[in-house]
Amino acid sequence: MNLRLQPVQVATDSDDTESPLVFADRYLVAVLVHLSDEHGAEAGMWLLEVGFGPVNDPDPPKFADLDEA
Repeated sequence: MNLRLQPVQVATDSDDTESPLVFADRYLVAVLVHLSDEHGAEAGMWLLEVGFGPVNDPDPPKFADLDEA
């Protein structure tokens, strides 16, 4: 599987605007959001904003960096 990130900006009500689209081969599989300072201890982590495919978690995971995500 070939993963590719496409940087985009997501319109949110916070400072969390850095958000790459994640493609697996030619399919869009996720949108990640880089958490801003307003998230306290989680600032700098990456949130799975939305996943496409077999992602069905009511509490979306957070990752320390893009490699982990």
